[in-house]
Amino acid sequence: MDIKHHVIKDFAFADGTVLPSVSVAYAVLNASAKKTALVVTCFRGRITNTCTFTEGALRDHRVVVAALLGNGESSSPSNTPNFPQATLDYRDCVNAQYDLLANGLHIDSLDVVVGFSMGGQTTYHWLVMYPGMVKNAVIICSSASTSGHNVQFLEGPRFALENSIDYVPIANRRQPDGSVTDKPCVRGIQAFGKAYSAWLTSAEWFDQESYQTLGFDTRADWDFTTTGPNYNGWEADDLLTMLGMWQRGDVKKTGPTDSLQDTLGTIKAPVLLMPAETDQYFRPFVSKKEAGMIPKATLKVIPSIWGHLAGSGSNPVDTQWMDDQIVSFLGSK
Repeated sequence: MDIKHHVIKDFAFADGTVLPSVSVAYAVLNASAKKTALVVTCFRGRITNTCTFTEGALRDHRVVVAALLGNGESSSPSNTPNFPQATLDYRDCVNAQYDLLANGLHIDSLDVVVGFSMGGQTTYHWLVMYPGMVKNAVIICSSASTSGHNVQFLEGPRFALENSIDYVPIANRRQPDGSVTDKPCVRGIQAFGKAYSAWLTSAEWFDQESYQTLGFDTRADWDFTTTGPNYNGWEADDLLTMLGMWQRGDVKKTGPTDSLQDTLGTIKAPVLLMPAETDQYFRPFVSKKEAGMIPKATLKVIPSIWGHLAGSGSNPVDTQWMDDQIVSFLGSK
């Protein structure tokens, strides 16, 4: 996959910070297709491991896969001095992606925007911030506003990382020339992964030993990989930056009032919401409430024991189910 970078000069963040330049990492798939889709990465997602539906529902779309700010591919604390780690906002990601599309790729209309998890929260912001540009949206295992329960769950991994013996904030490792002293936070990131791991799927998933479908003989084998090697290449402060943006996520910041009803009521495009029935933090009843506030919403609940990971592309059965729903949703337009 050919990953490129779109550079934006004098980029202004929502908190007022202005950096001389920021970079949005992206890749274009099915480049010759006439329709256009934007797929946004998720928490701890990279461009290469994002579920893009390019071999199914989006096979006739030119698919732009854009990395969120803070993910280590686009501008992030690990690669950009003075990056606003504590205040990064989904509005910043959407404005940067808009610049990529409008000024970098000369795209003025999106047939569909697709996002899973944090990518889904980004999609909500796209719908409200640039309503004339988005024709359809698919939001998977996500919510318009991060719930208090979701915020508190994330406090566990955050606290585990920040209080580990080998965590040194990147600001304390930044050299005068802008480079960063390498000090791997191995124990801290593993503690982060341990605190997060049980939330990924569901109790039923563990009871049925579904990790065996991924090639792991035992839960311990799955745990070793999931909380260790799966985090290889991640900078601790990039993880914390994305986690903070997730915790602060609230599409009402872009709306006409401080009412979720009023904000979601401004959405003009048809929206397909696909929560997973066993997701422990982006719960399906929240999507049901949000569907009732969006004028043209379709709600389809993923029937899966894979919890949040049902929407990630981890389980082929769930991925095919989602693909079928997207085909039906887009085909009805």
